[in-house]
Amino acid sequence: MNEQHALRKSLLSARRNLDDDYRDNASLEIQRRFLRSRYFFSSQRIACYIAMRDEVDTSMVFDRAWRAGKAIFAPVVVPGRQLRFLRVLRKTPLQRSKFGLWEPLHGEEIAPAKLDVVVTPGVAIDRHFHRIGMGGGYYDRTFSFLRDERNWLHPKLVGLVFDCQKVEKIAANPWDIRLYSAFSESY
Repeated sequence: MNEQHALRKSLLSARRNLDDDYRDNASLEIQRRFLRSRYFFSSQRIACYIAMRDEVDTSMVFDRAWRAGKAIFAPVVVPGRQLRFLRVLRKTPLQRSKFGLWEPLHGEEIAPAKLDVVVTPGVAIDRHFHRIGMGGGYYDRTFSFLRDERNWLHPKLVGLVFDCQKVEKIAANPWDIRLYSAFSESY
C-alpha cells in the first residue's frame, strides 16, 4: 500500500468518526470562514462540490451565492476522468452519479478556466496546500492547465477540510494541482 493510499484510508476513517454535532458545527464554521474571505467576495463565477457523506457541508455556500447574485456551478463527472461544471439554480434537479455524487441534471456549462474560484473537497491537505482527494485525479486532470505559470492564478482552487484532515506534508506527484488556499474550523 503506497503512502498516499494509507494516508487517504486513515483520514477518511478519522473524518467518518467525527461526532455528528461536531461535524455540523465545524462545517458551519468552515463555510463562514470561506464566505467571509476575499475568494468569495471577489468572485462572480464559483464552482463548488455538493457535499456527500461526511464531507464538509456546502449548502450555506450555495445559498449565500444565490442570495448574492453570483453564478454557482457544480462538478459533473464525465468520461476521461474529467469534470464539467454546470450552473446550479435553486430549483435545479440533482441526480446521483455512478459514484454516488450529487450532480445537476442539466444547466448552463462553463469552461473551467472561466471560473473565478473552485471550492474543492479533499481527504487531506498540507501546509503548502497540496491535496489528496479520493484518488481518481478528476480535479488534477480538469485543472491541469494551472501547471502553466501564466494560468496559476485563475481560477483559484480553495479546499474545505476538517482539522483532522490536515497533515504536515503530502508527497506530491508531478501531475498534482496544488490548492491556492484552504479553510478549516481553526483557520
